[in-house]
Amino acid sequence: MFELLAEPIRKYVRDQRWESLRPIQEAAIRHITESDKHLILASRTASGKTEAAFLPVLSKANFAVPGVKVLYISPLIALINDQFVRVEQLCDYLAIPVTKWHGEANRSAKERLVRSPEGVVLITPESIEAMLANSPYKAKALFETLDFVIIDEIHSFLGTDRGLQLKSLLSRLQTLNKSQFRIVGLSATIGRDNYIYAKRLTGQEDKAVVLADTTAKKSEASIRYFSGTVTELPLALMKDLYLSVSDQKVLIFPNSRGRAEEVAVKLKKIAERVKGHTYHFSHHSSIDKEIREYVEHFAKNNERNPFTIACTSTLELGIDIGSVEKVVQIDAAHSIASLIQRIGRSGRRDGEISKLLFYATNEWSLLQTLACLSLYGEGYIEPISDQQAVYDILLHQILSVVRQFNELSEKQLTQLMLANAAFAAVPVQTIGEIISHLIRKGMLEEIGGKLIIGVDAEPVVNNKDFYSVFITEPAYKVQFQDKTIGEVPLSVQLVEDQNILLASRIWKIILVEHGFKKVVVIPATDGKKPLFFGTGGDIHYKIRERMLQLLMENTAFSEMDKTAVPPLEELRATFHQYPIESLEDDRPVKQNPKDLHWYTFQSGKVNRSLAYLFDLAGLKTISDEQESKLILDCSLVDLDLYLQKIKNLMSDLDFHLENTIVAEPQAMSFSKWAGCLPLKYQVELLKEKRYDFNSTVSFLNQVKFVVPMT
Repeated sequence: MFELLAEPIRKYVRDQRWESLRPIQEAAIRHITESDKHLILASRTASGKTEAAFLPVLSKANFAVPGVKVLYISPLIALINDQFVRVEQLCDYLAIPVTKWHGEANRSAKERLVRSPEGVVLITPESIEAMLANSPYKAKALFETLDFVIIDEIHSFLGTDRGLQLKSLLSRLQTLNKSQFRIVGLSATIGRDNYIYAKRLTGQEDKAVVLADTTAKKSEASIRYFSGTVTELPLALMKDLYLSVSDQKVLIFPNSRGRAEEVAVKLKKIAERVKGHTYHFSHHSSIDKEIREYVEHFAKNNERNPFTIACTSTLELGIDIGSVEKVVQIDAAHSIASLIQRIGRSGRRDGEISKLLFYATNEWSLLQTLACLSLYGEGYIEPISDQQAVYDILLHQILSVVRQFNELSEKQLTQLMLANAAFAAVPVQTIGEIISHLIRKGMLEEIGGKLIIGVDAEPVVNNKDFYSVFITEPAYKVQFQDKTIGEVPLSVQLVEDQNILLASRIWKIILVEHGFKKVVVIPATDGKKPLFFGTGGDIHYKIRERMLQLLMENTAFSEMDKTAVPPLEELRATFHQYPIESLEDDRPVKQNPKDLHWYTFQSGKVNRSLAYLFDLAGLKTISDEQESKLILDCSLVDLDLYLQKIKNLMSDLDFHLENTIVAEPQAMSFSKWAGCLPLKYQVELLKEKRYDFNSTVSFLNQVKFVVPMT
């Protein structure tokens, strides 16, 4: 395959002194140079996917024709900044420019590109949206001769609102293109069952091919147990963690920003006491960009010194931070897909083993960790949710398209939306209803048979926040001596004299300026317990079912050390009292004097749906997601009566959901644009994104309650 590459690219490969091309690179070179298909490249982390895409794409693209030839789309600005050096080095061999285009990128470089469109552009979906909405002529000049679009970390877009927006943007870019550009998607975390969704993102499913290298990465795992609380990690765990990582380069993944800060601060304190190294950092979206970039630069360029970075998903994706020797997961990851990404952050060099250390602070977290590792070992990854209720993103794109063209007739607008691959399945009547609703709300205005952006929507579409479809939580900047440390979410607990954790330090709030959304802090010295922020995610049904299976079995796990065996055995002893025969249907129920504990072992969405329905039926219900159970204020005898009430309520479910939305508008807070939709479409969004009533009904129709043996 080497001979299919352009000579300058072959010289690049020779200069890198690669002994051979990797399997995914060989396959990609052949398909990109010899076919006209879209490609999805699926292979493990550090398997050479970036080069697999760029080597043949740069060889195939026609740089003799004016215009940008290759558009690289990334989910993260930080990933663009990281890949820029790598891509620029490669493009130097072709003497073609590489330009970063995002909100933080150099303005003069962008202006130079507009004057002379050429080469490769690295961009985010939001920047494409902004360009199409505000500067459509600029977008056409740049991209009308585009040959290739490379989508990095494509799995992060699948099944999400942002992915739907990207699919729409790709379709809109195709309408500017004189021919048809090809799409190459890259992913280390995409299961076989999800290939179809990656292919659909291209907008031409029948013209997309998946190239998968399923070679597994060797890994070595250890699981330890230290009983803790929700509010604070146990000191014994922190001491053990310090001893386990103090001489290594390590990434530590707790499950929230607050936990990441707690870990970084406590490791730093232990190191100070024992005169250990000083390189303990935190890294997450609330920390100021400059501090995050410093941490990334230090990790990537540090050759000799050990370090620890307590981080969230900000370091889960493919940012290159050099050689990481170990990955630590504190309490169970929320998904197997996330676990795979994190595992792939260590042992990235050829022949190295990924070393993993897991800590559990309660028996349920231990059980979930074992379930995730068990499914991971079988090659299972959670399936993508098929998006049917696309109405909020459709509404957003309607406003963006009207802004792009300045004015359109309703017929023209409808035809553009129908021709958009992202909304091809939406009935024309639905599009018409949403457009009419926007006119009634004053967000669109009809003048002389043409639709324009309405007065009420002008402040919305002119705000930079318009370009993103994800919700940005209200946040206050945290400053110390005029230096920005980062941001914290707005909270009733955000008050003067309170301590907070941020950027690996404890700070005391001395002033909260609500008008400027600013928090002024100083280093804290009073020992007061600090606040920390962050929430968990929904757990997939398959993980819950495997947790139940592991409880019923006596399987031993070589990964567990002696601290983890007793809590698992105790939990198993409790559940061995239940004669579970079917993992699909049988569910443990424990009758207490005052309430009933029903272990559903269902997904977060189903548990949420059950709690909502029981509430409608008049039964007080608490959902405990950690143990996947519902705590019901009734007896087992009464439960059957309430289940019958639920089944009766299902016939009028939409009516009840409408009442919920009207009475509690915050019920739609998961969607940025849902509140602008007609009520019936808000209901459809609520049913798909917040709840899962179809699976809930199926579960209720087959579930059997199992009580302990006497």
